[in-house]
Amino acid sequence: MKNLFRPLLLGIALTATTAVMAAQESDTFQTPGGKTVVIHHIKHASIHFEFEGMHIYADPVGTVIEPKTDVSLLPKANIILLTHEHMDHYDPMALPQMYLPATAVYANPSVSSKVHRGLALHNGDSIVFSNDIKIYAVPAYNTTEGREKFHPKGRDNGYVLQLDGLRIYIAGDTEDIPEMAELSDIDIAFLPCNQPYTMTVDQLEKAANIIKPKVLFPYHYGETPVNQIRMRLAGSGIDVRIRDYK
Repeated sequence: MKNLFRPLLLGIALTATTAVMAAQESDTFQTPGGKTVVIHHIKHASIHFEFEGMHIYADPVGTVIEPKTDVSLLPKANIILLTHEHMDHYDPMALPQMYLPATAVYANPSVSSKVHRGLALHNGDSIVFSNDIKIYAVPAYNTTEGREKFHPKGRDNGYVLQLDGLRIYIAGDTEDIPEMAELSDIDIAFLPCNQPYTMTVDQLEKAANIIKPKVLFPYHYGETPVNQIRMRLAGSGIDVRIRDYK
C-alpha cells in the first residue's frame, strides 16, 4: 500500500511546486555561452535563479514577512546567498526546508557563524563553485549620516553572481557607495530602494548610471514609487523592469 501512495504524494508535491513557481513573475536571459537563466521574483529581497538544472537563491525568506512564502514548496537549493542578518534577508526557520544534502550556503561572516554548513565570504572574497558559476562578495553599507547603524561598512555583503559569463549584481542593503564604480560588465542589477535603510530614488538613479547594467530590477522597495526610476532612466539604455519586490 505504501508503494501505491508514494507516486501519488510525489505528484501532489510536484503539482504544488509547479503552482508556486507559476504564481511568481519570471524573466529569462541567455548567457554569452547560450545557456538559459530564469529569474523567479519571489518578494522583497528574495530571488530565485534557475540555471542548468540548479537552483540558486538570494536571501530566501518564508513566513516572517508578508506575503508569506511556503519555502518547502520551492525547488530545493543548490546554492543560497545571504547578505546579512536582518529578518527580511536571513530566515533561520526557512533555510533548513530548502536544503539538499550538498546545499552550499555563502554568507557574510556574522551570518555564516549562525548557519549550519555556512561558508563565510568577506567583502572582496570570491569563490568558484563550478566552471560556469562564480560568486564575488562585494561591499554593502549605509553612508548617510545617522543611517550607518543600519548597515555598517564592512559587515554585510552584496554579490556578483556570474553564470556562464552572465554577470548579475545583487546589491543587498546598501546606498550608492563608491565601490560601485569598481563593478564592471554588469548585465543584470538588483538595486534596493527604500529609505532610510537603503537608497532613495535619487541615489538609485545615480547608482544605476554608475553601474550601467543592461537590465535593472529595483527591489526591496516597500512603498517607494519605483516607477519614477523607469522615467528617470529613460534614454539611458538601461532596461528598467519593475517586478513585485515590495
